[in-house]
Amino acid sequence: MRDKLVSSNFHVKRRIPGKFFLRNLVGRRSLLFQLVRRDFEQRFVGSIIGWVWALIHPLVLLACWWFVFSVCLGATLPPGEGTTNYALFLFAGMLPWLLFSETLQRSASSVVEQANLITKTVFPSELIPVSVFLSAVVSHALALALLIAVVGLSVHHLSPLVLLLPVFVFSIGLLAVGLGWIVASLHVFLRDTAQLLSVALTFWFWLTPIMIAESKYPAKARWLLPANPLFYAVQAYRAILLRGVFPGRELAILTAFGAAAFVLGGLFFRHMKRGFADVL
Repeated sequence: MRDKLVSSNFHVKRRIPGKFFLRNLVGRRSLLFQLVRRDFEQRFVGSIIGWVWALIHPLVLLACWWFVFSVCLGATLPPGEGTTNYALFLFAGMLPWLLFSETLQRSASSVVEQANLITKTVFPSELIPVSVFLSAVVSHALALALLIAVVGLSVHHLSPLVLLLPVFVFSIGLLAVGLGWIVASLHVFLRDTAQLLSVALTFWFWLTPIMIAESKYPAKARWLLPANPLFYAVQAYRAILLRGVFPGRELAILTAFGAAAFVLGGLFFRHMKRGFADVL
């Protein structure tokens, strides 16, 4: 009897922390697929042109930003950016930011919006921010395909490195989902979290060199760039799409940021979810 008890305690101690949490992420693939499909369909339900809106939004932003910075302010690109076309430079930089910011903003309120599922069923709530990211990836893929086509037509050649872009999307996903878990769990207990996040993302956007090249970034604020994971995502997209160069350094740093956020965010969410049912 004593030997069995010792053996049982030994196995409990040897249990990997977060194993059940990770099992939900991997083992509930069919449920995750249903959440993604439901989310994407609900965003465009009743719309006449449907998923085309997923392209219209980034194109309208691109047109507005191009008009303000290129036409009104006369922004130009320094040598070495792989293109003199400011619209292509801007489009390549804004796509990773839009994927990240959309995931984070929509993740903040996602758990509260799915309160019925969490309180009335045994539901793995950690899947919700993941489904938000995968739904955003669908829109991102459409816009990215358009950008790749435009780059190919404008420069008359396309680097095979574009096939590696899903790797960078995965790294952005690690970062976005990890931070999404944190803000989603905080929003359950502090309903101002989504509003605070919107303010934080506004500052974060302007601290990311999307509109201008890194070399033209204000010298007093340039020291902030290495601490900004989106800086490496933007640089990587531009390196592959506009210069045909593999950004190994950017990939390594972005993945490190993403892995750290994913682990810390998962641990934080796992701890906070114990009180969801009481608050929701």
